[in-house]
Amino acid sequence: MPYAWTTDPDDPTRRSLRLWPHRSLTPGGFVTFFAASALLLTLPILALLGQPALWFVLAFAALALWGAWRAIIRNSAEARRGEHLSLTRDRITLTHDLKPGPPLIWEANPYWVTIHIRPEGGPVADYLTLKGNGREVELGAFLAPEERRALADDLGDRLAALR
Repeated sequence: MPYAWTTDPDDPTRRSLRLWPHRSLTPGGFVTFFAASALLLTLPILALLGQPALWFVLAFAALALWGAWRAIIRNSAEARRGEHLSLTRDRITLTHDLKPGPPLIWEANPYWVTIHIRPEGGPVADYLTLKGNGREVELGAFLAPEERRALADDLGDRLAALR
């Protein structure tokens, strides 16, 4: 699952949750993809050696590689976004880390926080929200529906243990 709970070694009652979007392309996969793409684009270029059409095909091959590289780099930058939830007996803090831009922070007393899952009607299936301190905030919108349900159960158990 693309989230992990940690416990503060100095304060065992303090729990932290970090959520991140799923990344299917590893750095090694990135290198493999571009090596294979360059190799496959080399085949038609080799057939055109010594002909004027070589420059035309070479320009489009370079443009295709540049476009794929740019798209993957931009996707990687978007995937650095994430959420961090800090949970103590008297405070729950949710930080949405938006890159670029300043993080969005929500705080409430965990005793009054309620967890809501909307199976339908939200922007995503099984839309997970936390409500407290007069506001309702989303949590884990980039997670899969089954991951949001598991997170809601897990977070509910941890909130109940604090009460």
